[in-house]
Amino acid sequence: MNHDHGRNESPPRFWRSRYGVGLLVIGAITGYFLFKEHTAHVVGYLPFLLLAACPLMHIFMHGGHGHGGHDHSAHTPPNTPNQDTGGDAKTRNQRGDQP
Repeated sequence: MNHDHGRNESPPRFWRSRYGVGLLVIGAITGYFLFKEHTAHVVGYLPFLLLAACPLMHIFMHGGHGHGGHDHSAHTPPNTPNQDTGGDAKTRNQRGDQP
């Protein structure tokens, strides 16, 4: 048997192919001309764009701080009867159980 485990043939990535490089060049040229033609329009709005970016980043990027992923499965619902019939009051109080 002739097994060749050393080489993994994968297709070339799009951005390294001929079409990907051509698309990058066309995008760079388009971006350059858009920047040159519209610089006067955009520069006047830069302070307002900067001020608008602050609340927008706070709204849309606030989930990245771990505020939205609370684990509610660890908490018992308030109307569920307590299954613990034994134990002293001190142990129940430390666990947060009601007598």
